[in-house]
Amino acid sequence: MRKRSVLVATALAASALALAACSSSSSGGSSSAPASSAAAGGSSAAATGSVGVILPDTKSSARWENNDRPLLKAAFDAAGIKNDIQNAEGDIPKFGTICDGMIANKVSVLIITDLDSPSGAACLKKASDAGIKTVDYDRLTLGGGASYYVSFDNVAVGKLQGEGLIKCLDAEGKTKANIVFINGAATDNNATLFKAGYAEALKSKIDSGDYKLVGDVSGEWKPDVAQTKFEQLLTQQKGAIDGAIVANDGMSDTISQTIHKNGLDGKLPITGQDATDTGLNRVLLGTQCMTVFKDVKLEAEAASKIAIALIKGQDAAALATSTVDDTQLHTKVPFVPATPVAITKDNVKDVVTAGYTTAAKICTGDAAAVCTQLGIS
Repeated sequence: MRKRSVLVATALAASALALAACSSSSSGGSSSAPASSAAAGGSSAAATGSVGVILPDTKSSARWENNDRPLLKAAFDAAGIKNDIQNAEGDIPKFGTICDGMIANKVSVLIITDLDSPSGAACLKKASDAGIKTVDYDRLTLGGGASYYVSFDNVAVGKLQGEGLIKCLDAEGKTKANIVFINGAATDNNATLFKAGYAEALKSKIDSGDYKLVGDVSGEWKPDVAQTKFEQLLTQQKGAIDGAIVANDGMSDTISQTIHKNGLDGKLPITGQDATDTGLNRVLLGTQCMTVFKDVKLEAEAASKIAIALIKGQDAAALATSTVDDTQLHTKVPFVPATPVAITKDNVKDVVTAGYTTAAKICTGDAAAVCTQLGIS
């Protein structure tokens, strides 16, 4: 697990953005701020362009509307840049329609979180052909040729999940265990990277025979699908599952219901990701082993700075400190990486301190007493 100091440093770095908790409706829409507003890009140069943002959905994770949208909007408003932020609602045709509309409206920069690489790549190519700079946000669109990519180290996210499950099984004295993988969508490159991380972290345990992988399925980032797949595995194994890698908190929401229904609360550790309010609540209660905190402020700050720099004709390339490989185009995409942090009961408070959520949202029900004990308020 990463030390608490890493998270605190992350939070301090992110706080420099000083974003207001401002939000817009889920249907998106353009907005602008007075030209005298302080620009997140750090310059008083005139901003004459606009930015379009396409978020993926509202079901796979609450972060897109609760965190990403208001953070991005506040950054662009503060810089006096017109912005249109819309959500594709998990619908590929709708994603394409939004993309076409933003290109027709001649946005200067297009930021997307794709639903799958083919449709994302089609959008990015149209934008490029129209002379629009593009940013892959959170997910790399394979074959897309984005100008920039902003995300977390997604292999590291998976490693934290794998290491977390080992620690939780060790804490229960389970040196031998049947485990399952409930992966994200096969169409999402991030899901591939997450799995690479936790498969690597668990490899020695599986190779030695200490752990037996008795199920490896995709939950498709859909909580209902993940629950059905998990129930099927639990039935096939006649209840003999000792732990589960669940790729995100959204899928853990429903899988935890199945665990509760079978009287396995606290006995069958599961992982998560995104540090959602429900996920953190379960971590506090001990019904979820851990989650991974990806401070969205870091992504939003990086993406908005790149877009603002591009619109103002500044050197956006200086912001990208690394590259990632597009394995389809065989090119390197300029990359701005952010560091994820493992969260257990011991450091849930740090997520609140970072301003990602509030005690009122996570300290509900029986978790209220736990929060009092841990000084979370």
